[in-house]
Amino acid sequence: MTKKDKGKYCCPPADKISCCKVESLISVDERGQMVLPKELRDKINIRAGDKLAVTTWEKNGKICCITLMKVEELADMVKNALGPVMKEIF
Repeated sequence: MTKKDKGKYCCPPADKISCCKVESLISVDERGQMVLPKELRDKINIRAGDKLAVTTWEKNGKICCITLMKVEELADMVKNALGPVMKEIF
């Protein structure tokens, strides 16, 4: 990344993180629909009827990154993070 590009992206450069990678490229059709490839759905155990939460990151007033996460996993993360706090309150 050049000095000119520094701070341009909200996510760290790929060479600075080891857990993230491009799994596939998908297209958006005229109705705004996307298809996750079967290999990716199988790999992350997404089945018909599963609910996914869309998380966004914003930088300078523009959304720069999106993430999909199974709702159950997001709920577990929230429960684990807030559970101890809620116990203290009550």
